[in-house]
Amino acid sequence: MKTKSILLLLPAIWLVSACSQSNGEETTTVKSEVIPVKVIAIQKKTIQTPIEVSGQFSTNDETNLAFKTGGVIARIFVKEGDAIHKGQLLATLNLTEINAQVSQARLALEKAKRDFARVSNLYRDSVATLEQFQNAKTALDLATQQTEAAEFNRSYSEIHAVSDGFVLKKMVSEGQVISPGTTVFQTNGAKRGHWVLKAAISDREWARLGLNDKAIVQMDALPNEKFPAFVSRKSGATDVYTGSFTVELTLAGKVPSAIASGMFGRATLTPSTQQGVWTIPYESLLDGDEKSGYVFVTNDHKIARKVSVQIESIDRNQVLIIGGLENAQSLIVSGSAYLRDSSAIQVIK
Repeated sequence: MKTKSILLLLPAIWLVSACSQSNGEETTTVKSEVIPVKVIAIQKKTIQTPIEVSGQFSTNDETNLAFKTGGVIARIFVKEGDAIHKGQLLATLNLTEINAQVSQARLALEKAKRDFARVSNLYRDSVATLEQFQNAKTALDLATQQTEAAEFNRSYSEIHAVSDGFVLKKMVSEGQVISPGTTVFQTNGAKRGHWVLKAAISDREWARLGLNDKAIVQMDALPNEKFPAFVSRKSGATDVYTGSFTVELTLAGKVPSAIASGMFGRATLTPSTQQGVWTIPYESLLDGDEKSGYVFVTNDHKIARKVSVQIESIDRNQVLIIGGLENAQSLIVSGSAYLRDSSAIQVIK
C-alpha cells in the first residue's frame, strides 16, 4: 500500500514542479518584454532650408508660328537653328487660290460701288426709294469688309519672324498641305538674352517660394560656373500631365554664351519663408524614404508609440522632419529595432 501511494504521488509532484517552472518562464518572459531604450528631448526650431530643383532652359518668349489660312506650302526659307531677325520672311503658301479670292472680293467691291453710285443718283432724282438706297449702301459695306478680310488672309499666308532670335523647330516641309493654324516653326527671342530655367516643384515647395526669391543656377555645359537667378514666375495651377507646379528662374546679370533652348540645368533656391522643423538622428528613422518614415516616441518614458513623420531632407548624420512630432515629447534613439507600437520600455540614462 505504501509503495502504491508513493507511486501515485510522483506524477502529482512532477505536475506541480512543471507548473512552477512554467510560471517561472512566464515571469521571465514578462520581464524580458520591457525593452531598454535611450531617448532625447524633441525640440522644434525654425530654419531656412534650401530647395534643390532641376529643369530645362528656355526663353520667356517662345512662339509657335503658323499660317492663318490652309493650303500648299510653296517655300520655306530657314532651317532649324538659323538666326532670324524681326520681320524676316520665313515661309509662304502657294498664293494661287488666295489671290483668286482677293480678286473676286475686289471685283465684287467695284460692282457694289457702281451700284451705290447709280442708286444714289436715282434717289436724289426721287426715282429710287429710300429702301433701295439703303440696300445699295449695305451691299457696298459688305463688299468692303469682304475685301479687307481676303487681303488680311493673304497677308497671313506668309510667315514673318515676330522678333530677333532662332528657329528652334521646323515642323513641316515644302509641298506639304496644311490646315489653318498648324504650327510651322517654333522660335524664340534668345538673341535678347531673356533666358529662364523652368523646373517642376511640389506643392509643399511651391508654398514656401515667393517671387524674387534668390537662386544659384548651374549647368553641365559650364560645370565650374554658377549664375545668380531669381524666381520670376510661379504657376497658378498644376501641370495636367505631371501633377506638379512649375517655377521659372530668370538668370540675373551676364548670360552665358554656351546656352541653348532645352539645355539641362540645376538650381539651389533660397526661400524667403522660414520653416519649422525637428532635427533627429539618422539612426532613429525607420522605413524612411525621401518623403516619409516612422519613428518611436514616448511621453511617459514607459510606453513606446510608433508615429508617421514627414521628411524634409536626409543626410548621413541627421534627418529634418516637418510633420508628425507635434504631440511628442521624447524621441527613442536606441533600441528602436526591438520595439513595436505600445511596447513597454525602460529608459537608460
